[in-house]
Amino acid sequence: MALRNALLATLLEGEASGYDLAKGFDASVANFWMATPQQLYRELDRMESEGLVAARLVEQERRPNKRLFSLTEAGRRALYAFTAEPPKPTAIRSELMVKVQALDEGDEQAVRSAVAGQLERSRDKLARFDRLRDRLLDGRTEHEFLERAERVGPYLSLMRGRAFEQENIRWAERTLSVLEQRASVRP
Repeated sequence: MALRNALLATLLEGEASGYDLAKGFDASVANFWMATPQQLYRELDRMESEGLVAARLVEQERRPNKRLFSLTEAGRRALYAFTAEPPKPTAIRSELMVKVQALDEGDEQAVRSAVAGQLERSRDKLARFDRLRDRLLDGRTEHEFLERAERVGPYLSLMRGRAFEQENIRWAERTLSVLEQRASVRP
């Protein structure tokens, strides 16, 4: 998947500046796609030159001017074509998992600290996802939301991100428990 597809999907929410996209990107699609603001701006420029997005300049008095991006019909067609293609298999590449794999010959305390750090990040991310879910539901039950919402894709992808972080938390807690037990029985 290309960054452009994630940006096209994000722009379904409506017109946004590069800054707003970077900020919103982190909140809305961070559960499945990571990108730096520089990557986003470069890709938006390419997408504009290819006619997938349109940009309009908004002049501001006390701030620098900004460009607002919106989907074009070509962008909507590209996004439609992307959703019609079968997805590529997901490949997990995790430096932490390599460290855990090598734990028995490595620095166990450093690996334990890395797992504890992952646990804290996953808890923080889950809390952000929970706040986003609460904003999306806006006092409604999940059933009410899914029955009446104009767009359910953001909610469904958010639920996948929540499940991923919940599993990361379970795994990290179990891993730390196993390492603690091993430390207590070793001489």
